[in-house]
Amino acid sequence: MGQVFTWLMRIAGALVALVVLGVGMVYYLAARSLPDYDKVLELPYLTAPVEIVRDNANVPHIFGEADLDVFYALGYAHAQDRLWQMTMLRRTAQGRLSEVFGAATVNIDKLLRRLDIYARAVASVDVQDEETLQILRAYATGVNARLDEINSSALGRGAPEMFVFNAPVSAWRPADSLAIIKLMGLRLSSHLDAEVLRARMSLALPNANRLKDILPDAPGSGVAALPEYAQLVPGVARFAESQPHEAHRLSPFQRRAFAGASNVWAAAPTRSASGGTLLANDPHLGFTAPAIWYLARLELQSGGVIGATIPGMPVVLSGRSADLGWGLTSAGMDDQDLYIEEVNPENPEEYRTPDGFKAFETRGSIINIKDAPPITITLRWTDNGPVLPGTHYNLASITPKGHVASLAWTVLSPKDTTMSAALRLMRSNSVRDGLVAIEGFVAPAQNLMLVDANEIAMKMIGVMPRRDARHQSQGRLPSPGWIEANRWQGRLPFASNPEFIAPNGGILGNTNNKTVDRPFPNHVSFDWSDTQRIQRWQRLMQAREVHTRDSFIEAQLDTVSFTARSLLPLIGAELWFTGEAAPEGTPLRQRQRALTLLAGWSGEMNEHMPEPLIYSAWLRSLQARMVQDELGPLASELTHVEPLFIERAFRNIDGAAVWCDVIQSAPVETCSDMARLALDDALIWIEETWGPALESLRWGDAHQATHDHPVLGDVPILRYFVNIRQSTNGGDNTLQRGLTAGTGPDPFHNVHGAAYRGVYDFADPDSSVFITSTGQSGHFLSRHYDDMAQLWRRGEYIPMSLDEDLARAASVGVTVLRPVQ
Repeated sequence: MGQVFTWLMRIAGALVALVVLGVGMVYYLAARSLPDYDKVLELPYLTAPVEIVRDNANVPHIFGEADLDVFYALGYAHAQDRLWQMTMLRRTAQGRLSEVFGAATVNIDKLLRRLDIYARAVASVDVQDEETLQILRAYATGVNARLDEINSSALGRGAPEMFVFNAPVSAWRPADSLAIIKLMGLRLSSHLDAEVLRARMSLALPNANRLKDILPDAPGSGVAALPEYAQLVPGVARFAESQPHEAHRLSPFQRRAFAGASNVWAAAPTRSASGGTLLANDPHLGFTAPAIWYLARLELQSGGVIGATIPGMPVVLSGRSADLGWGLTSAGMDDQDLYIEEVNPENPEEYRTPDGFKAFETRGSIINIKDAPPITITLRWTDNGPVLPGTHYNLASITPKGHVASLAWTVLSPKDTTMSAALRLMRSNSVRDGLVAIEGFVAPAQNLMLVDANEIAMKMIGVMPRRDARHQSQGRLPSPGWIEANRWQGRLPFASNPEFIAPNGGILGNTNNKTVDRPFPNHVSFDWSDTQRIQRWQRLMQAREVHTRDSFIEAQLDTVSFTARSLLPLIGAELWFTGEAAPEGTPLRQRQRALTLLAGWSGEMNEHMPEPLIYSAWLRSLQARMVQDELGPLASELTHVEPLFIERAFRNIDGAAVWCDVIQSAPVETCSDMARLALDDALIWIEETWGPALESLRWGDAHQATHDHPVLGDVPILRYFVNIRQSTNGGDNTLQRGLTAGTGPDPFHNVHGAAYRGVYDFADPDSSVFITSTGQSGHFLSRHYDDMAQLWRRGEYIPMSLDEDLARAASVGVTVLRPVQ
């Protein structure tokens, strides 16, 4: 017996030793790819030495004698910290994810191939100006220098993910950087999804007049009546079945609610306490770990530039120099039109045009799939754009038999000079210079805020399609592609894009709200992303005669919901303080307790308070009850509360209160009935999920920011090391925006918001500040993987200074790149 015990102990010890050895080996291999920031390297193609000084937040400050060497070093630094992220962005744009991830990403690859984004990027290389071409080549050479160093020095394949998902990494090319711009355009686009949803709603609603309730226009002048979609495209079936949306972590295709958003505002010297201009910017994208943004400073011959970059591109997208600051928001411009193309019944290789049937432009494309045979798909293009599959955004549900859908989109231009324009802007030194420099910007459409020492301006940038005034749907619904009036007639001149220069009031801003009210076809858009945050922003800006850097920070971090303040008095009008006291433990008593809490609430979406959770659950349940009977399965498409819809119904604007009546029931329900029933629904859900004690609820427990790793975030055990979860303030409609998931077991998880924040003060430029939501490194073993995360959560920032001495003080390393002797 003793001998058996001895052998069992030996076996157990051996197993423990093997586990320890295995863990140690994994750690060793993963740690090999941790970059060394303190070294001297000799590299080819440099003309003079370059220094990469990494400050104590690991922000690289790059100093060189020639601009091309500085961009070379930026490529090297991006590849040091974010190689995996860069290669994933490139693979996504190329439609080559399945080579690494197998069948799970085949549908994503198919869609990207059909859009032909990467081929368009390759074609766009030739239209860049010579200076941009040199910068793109220098940047690519710097990335490749890091790849060569990884291979020659056995640096763990460059990133831990490379061991898990082994795939060769090809050399970086200038087209790769251009493809990433187009990929970001895809993430920011929403009009295609909006057109399909509007068409499906039109088919589903028995009363077409109710469409303006559930998909309301932003307040302003009315829009001319649209035809019913069934009349516009005869033969389409009503109540077509929906297909579930594929929500893969790596998919760049965003539903309407998750398309890009942002805040930006500026103050002229007359509205600044210090007499200098101010600018605040926080672009909103889906949260990931690491964040999409990477902070960097470039010391160019034209002066220092510092701000937010995206690894893979050699440009500061939001930032400042000593003389000029710039920030971006998604413009909401309608730069996508969906067409229904009639296929020739006698020849399926042809489609109908205004001049008769014409052959599709076709090309075969092979998709290689890990652990599976490759597949070949046929790409088809019409004069209007690429033909899309019926599964994409449920296109099949609005496409008649014998037809296909195609997409016109400015991002698909093969003559895209956006990179050249962005690089020229980065080296401009005044507002007026910047407005000239950015004219070549094609897509994605943005609102560009510019400030210099004396002036502020905002200009919508990006190509605006020229539409015929006779367009059947004004671009709001899919339209027949064979009718000439529906087709794009080229582009509008840059001068026609809305602009606001040196306003008398001294304040400019945008929260993705409606900026102009112009008649079609110069309308810019019918769909705007925000009608709520702008209300709070106006109040905060006008509450002070003059502003400071700190007041801009306060506005950026503001968590008061205008939506809650405006809707709660409406939906609870007949519920507040009514009825007798109810026995403890009854649903009525719980409802009274919830209403009492909400009655004394200021609308602040604070993570430590219970009221935001009660309010959010109530509104979610209310909208679900109101739309379910009219829309049926299509109701699941409305993942987030539409405040204007709720307001229209409760104010009974144009008879919108009909949404509160349940069609299937004999009694006529009022909106007050719906509000009461929805509150009970919400309280049952809260009790089942969080417990019955309403006073002890915390909004932050439900509203956790989910900075998840796109590929390792679901791996057991490992996910605890690579995912970053935080209790957060804010909500769907606050200036500190934390857009909720809207679906799933955790509908209030914070999944989309300001992963970058910056506030620039030109009275004292080096007092400017910025922050990202995670950290600079993409390596989960690095201390810089998440060292900014808690600062970001608490609303803190780090210095955004061009002071070289400050950068060198307490730096985490200095990398010197020298030309090969």
